[in-house]
Amino acid sequence: MLSAGAGPDSRLGVPITPKLCLLVEETPLNFEQLGWNSFFVPAFAPWREQGCAPARVMTQERGAWLVESPVGEILVRHCRGEVSPVTGDWVVLRSDLASIQAVLPRRGSLGRKEAGRRSQEQVLAANVDIAFVVMGLDGDYNPRRLERYLVLCRNSRVAPLVVLNKSDLCEDWDTRIAETRRVAAGADVLLMSALQNEGVERLASAVEPGQTAALLGSSGAGKSTILNRLRGFEAQRTQPVREGDSRGRHTTTQRQLVLLKYGWLLMDLPGLREIQPWGEASGMTDVFPEIAELAGRCRFRDCRHQGEPGCAVVAGIDAGRLESYRKLIREAEFEERRHDLSLQAVQKAKWKKIHKAMRNFEKR
Repeated sequence: MLSAGAGPDSRLGVPITPKLCLLVEETPLNFEQLGWNSFFVPAFAPWREQGCAPARVMTQERGAWLVESPVGEILVRHCRGEVSPVTGDWVVLRSDLASIQAVLPRRGSLGRKEAGRRSQEQVLAANVDIAFVVMGLDGDYNPRRLERYLVLCRNSRVAPLVVLNKSDLCEDWDTRIAETRRVAAGADVLLMSALQNEGVERLASAVEPGQTAALLGSSGAGKSTILNRLRGFEAQRTQPVREGDSRGRHTTTQRQLVLLKYGWLLMDLPGLREIQPWGEASGMTDVFPEIAELAGRCRFRDCRHQGEPGCAVVAGIDAGRLESYRKLIREAEFEERRHDLSLQAVQKAKWKKIHKAMRNFEKR
């Protein structure tokens, strides 16, 4: 616990200003439990000198942010910074706690290409250490979708943990585990049944105190049930999946960060209809390491693994996995080209505006 009367905590860099001291006698949470560590201290140092306070965004909804601050949980409706905060962000609060001044640098943020036609990143969750990639062992099981989630994690520099849920609905889960490990590219694979409360403690032990985990997976995979089991009570509403395809309806509609009894935080993300990773095509090598290895054995150095003679990749890789790799590469290259064109358009508009201003100046 941080004592409000003790002044600034020099170890964490958390300021307790005289104005904050008037509000409460003691802060409700130790910031280390909320994920504050030495990574954020240098970036916050200039703001600390101005009497500002750090806070973590626990929920973001319609232009308002519920944050955990040195004086407890408060709702902030104004943000003056250039970056819009998302759930999980560490932000700088003005000394009167009325507005967010800035967003501190992020580490381990989950991001994807924004759904739709716009070529830009959508940050799903900030400052995440580990992602639970959840697949149900029913009709939800899909290795190709798992590859996309893994690329999303690797590009975001977030450690993935593959969770095979609903083991009670699968008779041959040994085969599923072996298949998943071939796709998981070294990520740990955990078997559980959240409904039967099996494997919950093993999952809880995978995260260190002070770390932040996020639940990724399609609707109906059982993410909300997992969250309820980890919390120890039915806090999150759940719905049965459709019988035909085991797909679920969205029960999670917002991203909320929850501090669990284990001393770490968990965020349940809504199911993603589009899983298009954001990042360079080179990020695929972590998820498809065998392709990168075999590519060195191809007859031609510029082989694109599209049926060229002497292609070691086509000869040695499962056709479904290779096609998944090709599709991800095509999407990444397309977005890179489109992003470059967008930057060119911005630069062109900028110089057009400058030249117009210069011509108007010369006419005076």
